[in-house]
This record gives sequence, structure tokens and C-alpha cells, in this order.
Amino acid sequence: MVLQVLLFLLVAVAGGLGPGWPRSWRVPLWFCAALLGAVAVPLIVGGSASLGPQLTPFPRPVKAGTLKQDGVYRLVRHPIYGGGVLVAIAGSLATSPLALVPTVLLAALFELKHRREELWLSDRYPEYEDYRRRVPRRFIPFVW
Repeated sequence: MVLQVLLFLLVAVAGGLGPGWPRSWRVPLWFCAALLGAVAVPLIVGGSASLGPQLTPFPRPVKAGTLKQDGVYRLVRHPIYGGGVLVAIAGSLATSPLALVPTVLLAALFELKHRREELWLSDRYPEYEDYRRRVPRRFIPFVW
């Protein structure tokens, strides 16, 4: 969790201190950033709302929890991670190419974190493997 927060902060710092995108790219990149943000917010809000009191900053599922398979979890298995990556990409596109460096590291961290979390989910919920087959995308609907 600490590494996650640090990487988000690095995205912000690199975006603020790094060189800007070429002037002719700014409007198209802002448009792309807005589109990514429009996808990121429902992933983060929908994932958080579905989890409710089960939401935790740690990847291990809570003891009294249930496997969430409805709402945004019908489309992706880890919507909050996906939304976080999209927010970082959007921030990078809106500010500086330098911010893409910590964004890539954040995506790699979420990739590693989800692998550990899925092992715990498989141990906790016998139906997880079936859910995993039904919902092949991990982070971003129809993409990743």
C-alpha cells in the first residue's frame, strides 16, 4: 500500500515538474485524459461501492467477506486497480511525459499485487476459479 501511494505521488510530482507535452499535442492529450478519467471514475467508485465494508487497502480478503461478482465486478476482477492505472495515465497525458515512468511502475505493481490477491481469493472462495473464467479481464473492461 505504501508503494502504491508513493507511486501516485510520483506521478503527480513528475507531472508537475516534468517537461510539458508539445503544444500541438496538448488538446488531443487532454481529450484522451478526460476520456480515461470518465472510465476510471466508474471503475473506482463502482468497485468501492460494491465492496462496501469489505474494502480494505490490503489485498487479502476480509474474513467475513463474500465474493463480489455483480456491478462492475461483472466486467473486471480488479476495477479499483484498473481505475487507478487509468487515473495515472490520464494525469500523465494531461501534464508531462515524465509522469508515464511512475505510471508504468504503478501498473506493474498492480499486476503483481493482483496475482497475490487472486491466490488468496482462490483459497477463500471455491467459486473464484469459475468467476475468473467468466470474467477474463483483470483491470479494464474489454481491454486488460
